[in-house]
Amino acid sequence: MELRDYIHVLRKSWVLIVALTLVATAAAATFSLLQTPGYSATSKVFVSTQSGGTVSELAQGNTFTVQRVSTYSDLATTPIVLLPVIADLDLDTNELDLAATITVSAPLNTSIIEITVTNTDPVLAADIANATSESLTRVVDRIESPTSGEAASPVKLTPVQQATVPAIPVSPNVPLNIALGLLVGLAVGVGLAVLRQVLDTRIRNEHDLAQVTDAAVIGGIVYDAKAQARPLIVQDDPRSPRAESFRTLRTNLQFLDIGHSSHSFVVTSSIESEGKSTTAANLAIALSDSGASVLLVDGDLRRPKVADYMGLEGTVGLTDVLIGGAEIADVVQPWGRARLSVLPAGKIPPNPSELLGSATMERLVHDLNQQYDFILFDAPPLLPVTDAAILSKLVGGALLVVAAGRANKHHVTGAIGTLENVGASVSGVILTMLPTKGPDAYGYGRYGYGYSDDAEMASRGKRKS
Repeated sequence: MELRDYIHVLRKSWVLIVALTLVATAAAATFSLLQTPGYSATSKVFVSTQSGGTVSELAQGNTFTVQRVSTYSDLATTPIVLLPVIADLDLDTNELDLAATITVSAPLNTSIIEITVTNTDPVLAADIANATSESLTRVVDRIESPTSGEAASPVKLTPVQQATVPAIPVSPNVPLNIALGLLVGLAVGVGLAVLRQVLDTRIRNEHDLAQVTDAAVIGGIVYDAKAQARPLIVQDDPRSPRAESFRTLRTNLQFLDIGHSSHSFVVTSSIESEGKSTTAANLAIALSDSGASVLLVDGDLRRPKVADYMGLEGTVGLTDVLIGGAEIADVVQPWGRARLSVLPAGKIPPNPSELLGSATMERLVHDLNQQYDFILFDAPPLLPVTDAAILSKLVGGALLVVAAGRANKHHVTGAIGTLENVGASVSGVILTMLPTKGPDAYGYGRYGYGYSDDAEMASRGKRKS
């Protein structure tokens, strides 16, 4: 993933990231506030040894003291030291639990032992720290004393700092816990957002499409919730931005067609419900509006829709011509005031693939190319059936309709592979159902005029009038 991909992920999943961050921060704050405060008290003991006055004796004594400091630090949390503390303070605990509350340390290159006790009772924490220091002093004096009777112990422990009652708790560290919760929530949110993006194989924009094919995107049609009610947007609302996007598609298709001997295209998709039929119908109207003679052929002999969209009788059409039951001139129907004609599918045959791949169909495509500037075949999806692939081999190329958010990368790869297997080419890709809001939104400026431009022109017209 590139940097722009990560930025896109953050824009797309910012709600998830913020939500997880807030949840983790709130959980950390709640956990911290519910914890019983802990107080820490520290006492210090100085370790000294008796040594001679020479330099060598002093050096030996210092080395001996440092070694003993390490030993006594370990000794401070043993039962021989802690059992007297429990007895003196009448503590309701055992030596193992008490040892867990005591931390003994010795600063480097010093002869001082620090005994730190943490407890929920600040007074008890100070009492335990002082009692431990005194018990350690007595134990060391006893075990280090020579057995010869009168001789003094070579090592002496002296309490040099009494533990005082702490006023401020050392735990929980509420600011630190909240900061850690915020960072953990942020990391989890970003991680889940990236993981979701990596696992999401749906095509949402041109960038996703470029990862699976080098075919050019020649048009982008945004999602319209009213598309079922008004499928022919170029006819019903010609000044709308969505209608303008079809005219932009028309222009791109005309440039794409330069140098090609055939002006016929199959409009298909990888799976159903990607908007191929409405795209074919609106593109045909847009092409005819430019003055070109256009024939829209319903090549979907399984679920024909063109006749319904165009408001024509569709019981007689392409299938009748292919089986010799009618002449092409008898079934082609003019539509609108421009130079647009429609050839419905006719009766649904039991063998649509065989009909579309027949020699009769090949001759028909050749003859129609001599009569019309553009021919658009609305064909079934490529993955469920082979009709579109067979038909694409007979015409100039295929226009692959890809619905953003519906088709995934495997669908598009499979559809292109199906076309390549029969020797057909993808002339261009048309993205449909593009969102108008959010990080994946496609502005009309990419393929046509924006709503803001039309609104501004309308408002100017009202002011002039």
